[in-house]
Amino acid sequence: MLESESFSPNPYLYSQVSMIDLRSDTVTHPTPEMRRAMAEAPVGDDVFGQDPTVNRLEELAAGMLGKQAGLFVTSGSMGNLVALLTHCGRGDEIIVGDQAHIFTSEQGGPSVLGGIAMYPLRNQPDGTLLLDDIQNAIRADDVHNPRTRLICLENTQMRMNGAPLNTTYLNEVRGVADAHHLKIHMDGARIFNAAVALGVNVKTLARDSDTVLFCLSKGLSAPVGSMLVGPREFIQEARRARKLVGGGWRQAGVLAAAGIVALETMIERLAEDHANAKYLAESLADLPGIELDPSAVKTNMIIFRLAPNGINPAQLVERVREEQVLLQARGSRQVRAATHYGVTRADMDAVITAIRRALRS
Repeated sequence: MLESESFSPNPYLYSQVSMIDLRSDTVTHPTPEMRRAMAEAPVGDDVFGQDPTVNRLEELAAGMLGKQAGLFVTSGSMGNLVALLTHCGRGDEIIVGDQAHIFTSEQGGPSVLGGIAMYPLRNQPDGTLLLDDIQNAIRADDVHNPRTRLICLENTQMRMNGAPLNTTYLNEVRGVADAHHLKIHMDGARIFNAAVALGVNVKTLARDSDTVLFCLSKGLSAPVGSMLVGPREFIQEARRARKLVGGGWRQAGVLAAAGIVALETMIERLAEDHANAKYLAESLADLPGIELDPSAVKTNMIIFRLAPNGINPAQLVERVREEQVLLQARGSRQVRAATHYGVTRADMDAVITAIRRALRS
C-alpha cells in the first residue's frame, strides 16, 4: 500500500495507517497508479461535454455493462436520485426493498425532491424481493392509486451480508416488469462484487435492468464517483437531472482518471476481499457471544449479531478500537465489517484476536 516515491502521502490522510479499518469499503485509498493518472489526466469542461477523460470513463463504463451511455456522478446516492428523477414524475411510485439503500439511507430523496412515492417490500435473507410481493405491490389503474413506474433492486444487497442477486432471479423480475410495462433500476453500488462472487460477466447481471448505478469509490478504490448507465436517450435526460441537483462537473477528468484505472485494474482482485470476508466470518462464528451464519457471506460484507446477554455493539466497537481495529455498530445488536483493498489475511487474524479479547473483557 506504500505510495511510490514520486507521490508523497499526505500525513493527515495516512495518520491512522496502523488502524485496520473495516467500517466500510468506502475507506479505501486510491492506488499509486490512480494518483499518477489523476495528475496527468487531460481535462475540459464536462458541463459542455468537453472533458475527454470523463467522456472516456463514461464510454468505458457503459460498454462494460452492455449499455449505450454512461453518466459520471459524485456518489451512489446522487446516481440513484438522478435515475429515479428521470424514470418517474411527481406522484409516481417505485417498488423497493425495505433494506435497500435507496429506502433506508438516502434521506428519502426521491420523495423529498421528486415527489416519488416508495412502496417498501421485505427483503429476504438472500437479498431478493419475493416475486409474489412484487406482483401484489403493482398498483391497479385506479384514480385512488399512485402509478407504479419502477422496480428497484440492489445488487449486492448490502444489509443482507452483501448478498449477490443471481441472473435467474434478475430475469424473473424482468418478466414481471415486462408483463406490467415497468422499468427496472438496479442500485448496483457493488455489482462488480456480485459478478466476481457469482463468476459471471457483469454485463450478464446488468442485462435485465434498464438502468444501473455502480460505485467506483468502494471496493474499486477510486477516491470519488459513481456511474449511471442506460439507454442513450435516458442518459441525456439524466444529465439534466444531474445538473438540477447540483452535480454538474467542470474539469472532472482528474477524478474520472482514477475511475478508469479502477475499472481496468481493480475488479479481479475483489475475490481477495471475498476470501478474507469468508475467513473472518467462519472464525467469528466460532466465538461465544456472536451469532453469524458464515454461509451467508458471499462477498465482502459481514454483519453479525451479538448475543443479548453480552456486550452491546457500541461497547464492542470501542474495545476493539483500543486494539487498532475499526468496526461499525448497526442498531442495538448488529456489527458490520467490510473487507477491501488495503486489508490483508494477517489483518483478519488481528481482527479476530481483538474481537475475542473484547468479548472476554
